[in-house]
Amino acid sequence: MGELDKIRNEIDAVDEEILKLLNKRANFALEVAKIKRSNKSKFYSPERERQILERLTSLNKGPLPNDALKALYREILSLSLSLEEPLKVAYFGPQATFTHLAALRHFGSSAEFIPVENIKGIFGVVDSEKAEFGVVPIENSTEGVISYTLDMFMDYDLKIAAEIMLEVSHNLLSKSGDKNRIKKIYSHLPATAQCRRWLESNMPGMPIVEATSTAKAAELASREEDSAAIASELAAKVYDLNFVESHIEDSKHNVTRFLVISKEACPRTGKDKTSIMFSIKDKPGALYDILLPIKKAKINLTKIESRPSRRKAWEYIFFVDMEGHIEDKKVRKAIKGIKDDCLYLKILGSYPHGGQ
Repeated sequence: MGELDKIRNEIDAVDEEILKLLNKRANFALEVAKIKRSNKSKFYSPERERQILERLTSLNKGPLPNDALKALYREILSLSLSLEEPLKVAYFGPQATFTHLAALRHFGSSAEFIPVENIKGIFGVVDSEKAEFGVVPIENSTEGVISYTLDMFMDYDLKIAAEIMLEVSHNLLSKSGDKNRIKKIYSHLPATAQCRRWLESNMPGMPIVEATSTAKAAELASREEDSAAIASELAAKVYDLNFVESHIEDSKHNVTRFLVISKEACPRTGKDKTSIMFSIKDKPGALYDILLPIKKAKINLTKIESRPSRRKAWEYIFFVDMEGHIEDKKVRKAIKGIKDDCLYLKILGSYPHGGQ
């Protein structure tokens, strides 16, 4: 037997041991499910998943990189949860949108994913408890905040349970893969904006037809020989399209932040951020007065965004992200300190900082 055959036999033995351990873990998951049913507890525990991933990455000595380890274990955790009770997650569809990719990244492929045609619909599905969680885009590193998502928090009493950071890479796809055959391009408006310079330089004058999502753009292009779409690598696989050009985004550090929404508040993990929204009285120094208690508490603000309130002319709603959990004494004290100066104040949720 050669050296290669010996190593392959060793790998086979390791695979058999992994299989035994995975099934052993699955049996423990079923026992946990029985206990949760008897206690009427929630099956999905994001804080427990985070603890598992943090513990394993701290123990990992390689050569498997931590990102790969997280991705592998997220699938194991997703599969274990599906044995207990399938988790329903609504996302901005159809299949193969970047929101779908973000949902897969966070919940693993064993969850039951429900495509919804618009962001308002996702809030509605979660609010009506047809899904435990929803995934919505909130901002892009190059194009800024998605205002419509922020507006939905004014209409629905839902909490932010997590955030997902996804590196977004756009591709030009078509049935033939031949650039010279393209007569029009289907694209979602944010994707067009993120690829504007590339399109001007490489496809000047090409008609851009707006689609409701990057996945819808790919679906439309898959029906026409002379059309292309700006979409994800997953969309190429799902809709059987070929690559005309890869990585056409103008910024190579193109990151989109997604929020996981839920009816349930997220417990403290020790590495959290809190999001709030408020409107203030129209007087000189009003915003300064609001932010002063936060400054005095030495709380770091990671984001502040303003939007027209839609209720009164020249009245604005502010959206703020700050470090810490609402259960932290200094965060709770700071929010209490600004409450009296607000016309409206809503705590959107406390959740793990930076995703898993």
